Amino acid sequence: RGKSVRLQHLTPVPCGESLGEIAARLMEQLDAATATRRSPQGGGSVAQRFAEERAALRALPERAFEARQVVMVAVSRQALVRVEGVRYSVPGHWHSSQATAYVGVADIVLEWREERITVVKQQRGTRDVRYRNYLDELAKKPQAVRQVAPELMAELGAPYEQLWRLLSTRYGEMEAARVVAKLVGAICEHGEQLMAETLSAVLATPPPAPQAARQAPATVPVPAALQRYEVEATPAAAYDELLVGGA
Repeated sequence: RGKSVRLQHLTPVPCGESLGEIAARLMEQLDAATATRRSPQGGGSVAQRFAEERAALRALPERAFEARQVVMVAVSRQALVRVEGVRYSVPGHWHSSQATAYVGVADIVLEWREERITVVKQQRGTRDVRYRNYLDELAKKPQAVRQVAPELMAELGAPYEQLWRLLSTRYGEMEAARVVAKLVGAICEHGEQLMAETLSAVLATPPPAPQAARQAPATVPVPAALQRYEVEATPAAAYDELLVGGA
């Protein structure tokens, strides 16, 4: 069926945003064809004939077969691996070790001991660095948080992006980086989901209403020993000329 499928459904060469989109469209076309095309031997459509034959087929294996190339990769001291000419970041504690890469058509599964992560394949000669993999180190280095803040906030999600805008606008990026570094440490200790939920709840809480200013008394009692002194006072409005650059 390979040649027939290629001529009937893949000619001309299909276009799409991703291989997954093209594959899904191909499967829809094949399902539609089996439901309408009649079997040469008669007795119903191809889909109906296959349903009858399914009972005679062997059971599928418990673990589905994945058409992936298995490659052993070295993890650098910077927690980077190189697969097909692309450098991918991995969790920081994988550094200086060996990992296994299961290379697929559109993504790569990286495995180290009992841990597995999946990365999307990138164009050869590029880098794919996820700063979420370096949270342990970033928690100790506010200056590094400041340098990668836009990318890190985008990876952590909306509440952190909002928090960064609020802090950096009011206190500056360096002080904002110190606060975020402490939150990153809390993520490492309590988990990313719990921290994101807590931060979202805090940011959604309206700030407390400002307290009314205390009214100054109309007169202030002066001790008798100081009553003969006169203290000259200038109203604050008189300094406006200085503040705006006046003479």
